[in-house]
Amino acid sequence: MFAGVLMMVNGILGIFEGVAGIAKDDVYERIGDYVYKFNLTTWGWIHLVLGILVAVVGWGILKGAGWAKASGVALAALAIVAQFLWLPYTPIWALISIAIGVFVIWALCNDRSDVAGP
Repeated sequence: MFAGVLMMVNGILGIFEGVAGIAKDDVYERIGDYVYKFNLTTWGWIHLVLGILVAVVGWGILKGAGWAKASGVALAALAIVAQFLWLPYTPIWALISIAIGVFVIWALCNDRSDVAGP
């Protein structure tokens, strides 16, 4: 349940982050030379799509869907990479999102609810 809630929250916040990047390019600070530099509209679409996927998988985890656990680990890892690449634009929020992704992976990999007890 912990991982599902965190994924829902992180997904919804990713959707807001994406909409802010798409709607107005002046929401985020422009940076100079950066290896992984895209225009902000492209980053907005990346965060919007990733946020929707993360929220949907979070909902699947809360509903107990069998496909959601492995998908959650994969999407959380992908979201961590995306936030690392997004780090120069919003450093504090990117670090918080990376930490949330690590907690999600930890919670999903340590979930033993499908194992029969003693």
